Amino acid sequence: MRQVLQSLQTGSTELAEIPSPRCRPGHLLIRSSSTLVSAGTERMLVEFGKANLLDKARQQPEKVRMVLDKIKTDGVLPTLEAVRNKLDQPLPMGYCNVGMVVEVGRGVTGFSVGDRVASNGKHAEVVCVPKNLCAKVPDSVNDEAAAFTVIGAIGLQGIRLIQPTLGEAVVVTGLGLIGLMTVQLLKAHGCRVLGLDYDQNKLALAQKLGAETVDLNQVADPFAAAMVFSRRRGVDAVIITASTKSNEPVHQAAQMCRKRGRIVLVGVTGLELSRADFYEKELSFQVSCSYGPGRYDSQYEDHGHDYPIGYVRWTEQRNFEAVLDMLADGRLQADVLISHRIPFDQVTTAYDLISSRSPSLGIILQYPEPDVLSQSRLLRRTLLRSEEPLTGDRSSAEPVVGCIGAGNYATQVLLPAFKKTGIAFRTVASSTGVSAAHAGSKFGFLEVTSDNRCVIESPGNNTVIIATRHDSHATFTGEALKAGKHVFVEKPLAITREELTTLCHIYEDCLRSQTSPPLVMVGFNRRFSPQIQRMKQLLAGISEPKTFSMTINAGHIPRDHWTQDRLIGGGRIIGEGCHFVDLLRFLAASPIVGVQAMSAGEDNVTVTLRFADRSIGTVHYFSNGHKSFPKEQLEVFCSGKVLQLDNFRKLRGYGWPGFQKMDLWSQDKGQTACVTAFVDAIRRGACSPIPWDELVEVTHVTLDIVDSLA
Repeated sequence: MRQVLQSLQTGSTELAEIPSPRCRPGHLLIRSSSTLVSAGTERMLVEFGKANLLDKARQQPEKVRMVLDKIKTDGVLPTLEAVRNKLDQPLPMGYCNVGMVVEVGRGVTGFSVGDRVASNGKHAEVVCVPKNLCAKVPDSVNDEAAAFTVIGAIGLQGIRLIQPTLGEAVVVTGLGLIGLMTVQLLKAHGCRVLGLDYDQNKLALAQKLGAETVDLNQVADPFAAAMVFSRRRGVDAVIITASTKSNEPVHQAAQMCRKRGRIVLVGVTGLELSRADFYEKELSFQVSCSYGPGRYDSQYEDHGHDYPIGYVRWTEQRNFEAVLDMLADGRLQADVLISHRIPFDQVTTAYDLISSRSPSLGIILQYPEPDVLSQSRLLRRTLLRSEEPLTGDRSSAEPVVGCIGAGNYATQVLLPAFKKTGIAFRTVASSTGVSAAHAGSKFGFLEVTSDNRCVIESPGNNTVIIATRHDSHATFTGEALKAGKHVFVEKPLAITREELTTLCHIYEDCLRSQTSPPLVMVGFNRRFSPQIQRMKQLLAGISEPKTFSMTINAGHIPRDHWTQDRLIGGGRIIGEGCHFVDLLRFLAASPIVGVQAMSAGEDNVTVTLRFADRSIGTVHYFSNGHKSFPKEQLEVFCSGKVLQLDNFRKLRGYGWPGFQKMDLWSQDKGQTACVTAFVDAIRRGACSPIPWDELVEVTHVTLDIVDSLA
């Protein structure tokens, strides 16, 4: 299928051929019929992409601060590489979609195949959208009108926040698509409306829709007009739907309002507020969050948990329904807002239009008829190269790789490391297909897919990389082992004991049934870093017990992030803490025989490990530190000597004959060396660089830590 993608690095927009997304639980798979280009939002993204790096930084000062903190801790080169990788990720465009349901995900009720729905789906021939971000389209509403549903919901949520009553005087600043929908919705509420804008065509349209208007080209200060409009009392409320860096819209809104008036910001403006403006009149000011309650709440959007209607009457989905109802009975007019209709295969014309000075308003993208290319739209595999397909059964010593997952870590770290080894890439998969298509093109994969089974079941590869969310690691690893594939799984190996037990049974079956069982490697990269390898050499000659102290300045992650979900990410100790258990296990070179853990809450944990050789190790995993402090520090005390590692950049030795320091120009946590060791083991027919028993031991210990904190 085809989808509109935009480059944050260059600002260029392309109609890319990517695999159709698969239908996930709690989602609907929708074949698009019409989408609406949101000129304001999408123009802003295009302009950001076209800006140079300095201008990008000026537009996002908070991101600059994050970059500077990362430079202090990780060094310049890793930070620049991370920034480049982020900007290199393609951005799917659009959020106003109408189409027909072609598949209903597990657990979805209230929708059926064949339903017409409006959603916040992207500009793509097929989209997969959470059920709570979809609403059925009434029969009397055509697809083009329904494409305005999301835009209308944005305006409606702003109106709900000002809580208008019949007869109130309300100003709308900015008469773009959202502003003009807001004008109509306010009129339907029984309000008198005054619209402000610089565009004469938009002003004329607002007048046709029942608003009085002020041309800001002719009136520098609209205060006088607002006072006349409000019968010298001041307006009751102002909704700002403009997009500008200026603080003037908020200042003007404060001047226009009566005492205890209300101001709601729906658009984007400068926010240097004058205390005097708000203090004297006791004004209220609020920023509206998109479509309404539920927006950016993963429990509502991703997991489908609706808010009880008795407590939250208007969610984002119910706002969608309200807009569609008003379109159905004619109180909202969408046809008058359409300025252009453009076939989907000419979509770049739409972006040229919104980036130019040519007048435009609502741009509708028209998709092919349902019976045209209907099957090709649903194909979940896309061939990128036409040469003879690669084959790599496991009898071959040369790895041919398939990859499941193409997120930031995969594209920034894992795939570049595998590429350096010279292996052949065959298939890369991701759930939406977008990140897979990007990775496929960037790293030279033969094909991309949104169907994970294609990677595991393909006879054309003998090695599988698993870089998905943690809850799928054990399942994919087990399936790949059953298929006879070598496996490199990004940590953790499993997030429950049940998963680990099942995986052990599968691995044991492989040992019994195969003369040369496949290799399993977990991405415990830190043990492969050059400084850790040097520490290992120095400690090799010490027979007495050692004391390890590891401190991790992990940083805060919101509680609603997927890594914090015990069922999906496993939590931070399982998801990341396993790294440090493995690191101390490697340096101690002795099995772990005892675990104790204490928690101060909110991911602040201290773990004590006892080793069979009487060594002890402590891992301090803290999330309440400052970002500019080094993330990882390790100290080793033994035999009157000390080793001190600072964030995988500086290693110091105290009391070691012939060794004082080992400093690196840039941070090296061993990711490339870890991958290289795995690939070399396959080529040589050797054992896995980390023995299976150690992988299982570290996973069990990590689960012990979590159990002891319960």
